[in-house]
Amino acid sequence: MSSSTATIPTGRSAGTRVEAVVDLAAVGANLRVLLDLMRASNPAGELMAVVKADAYGHGAVPVARAALAAGVTRLGVATPGEAVALRAAGITAPVLAWLWPPDEPIGEALARDVELGVSGRPQLDAVLAQAGGRVPAVHVKVDTGLGRSGVGPLDVPAVLDAVAAAERAGRIRVTGLMSHLASADVPGDPSVAEQVERFRAVIAAAAARGIDPPVRHLANTAGLVDHPDSRFDLARVGIGGYGLNPVATPVPLRPAMTLRATVALTKRVPAGQGVSYGLTYRTATETTLALIPLGYADGIPRAASNRGEILVAGRRRRIAGRVAMDQVVVDCGDDRVTAGDPAIVFGPGDDGEPTARDWAGYCDTIDYEIVTRIGPRVPRRHVGGTPS
Repeated sequence: MSSSTATIPTGRSAGTRVEAVVDLAAVGANLRVLLDLMRASNPAGELMAVVKADAYGHGAVPVARAALAAGVTRLGVATPGEAVALRAAGITAPVLAWLWPPDEPIGEALARDVELGVSGRPQLDAVLAQAGGRVPAVHVKVDTGLGRSGVGPLDVPAVLDAVAAAERAGRIRVTGLMSHLASADVPGDPSVAEQVERFRAVIAAAAARGIDPPVRHLANTAGLVDHPDSRFDLARVGIGGYGLNPVATPVPLRPAMTLRATVALTKRVPAGQGVSYGLTYRTATETTLALIPLGYADGIPRAASNRGEILVAGRRRRIAGRVAMDQVVVDCGDDRVTAGDPAIVFGPGDDGEPTARDWAGYCDTIDYEIVTRIGPRVPRRHVGGTPS
């Protein structure tokens, strides 16, 4: 196999130390696949593309635009600040932010027509206090079993009463009811059905108070794929849009991010040469070491020391020694490797390179963390779409 790849995004600029190449065409195709799945059970069903945490490390603004072009109708983020950044980039589609403490200033988000998640009476009061003469749009978030944010089961009646009163007074518009699944990616977990039933009960309780929002949403990617009863009007698609499938059910998704670097240095060393801090790796024979200039400051987990693999000169090479802040080393044996050669940390796997899921296995984590932790020092290069 050649070290030059055909299907991994190419066209590296001269002198590029490291870059994350994001295939926006793959993002769009993934979302169209998931939208078709949604509409198989609900022809009017919608998708919300979740672009929090800089679109799971892929670049929030370019991904948001690719998602909207693919037929997604709504965007979701965690924080009001993330939503404001999308508005500042000129994105006008509905944007929901659901994670914020009640003492956070939200006036700018409300002024920019950001929809806010309300997880309790303090947040409702904060929305009313900072509305500034506007009629904010809110999604009431209820905790149906995850035990994180959301109105707790004992507080649901009182909060729904307060929300209904505020809506009748013309002070808010309830545009959504939402909750979040705890174990949709766990095969056969009974909590999914339990949460669906609790969510239905909340919908009924809201309707009894005159609360009838246009969208009700519970399903994440795993729920959308494996639990049709959780789909309701809208599915919030996060990891699936980036081509990473959280469940075993096959879905034709393509990983959108390829993390690549350039070999910075090679050297021939004798047997017994120690490598990196602590000298936890020593060469078995005379060999060629290749220095790859990225490390834990770029998002490579230190847990990958002596475990993670990188595609160099057509073969996967295991990291030799500890991951350092800015660099790792791989042992290339007698293979011809020179400074300037490409090094593919992970990608879609087309040419034998590791995938984000492989890296999750090296580090005993999930592929969500692998892509999301790629740091701001790593430039993103968007291909297959219009990132501006």
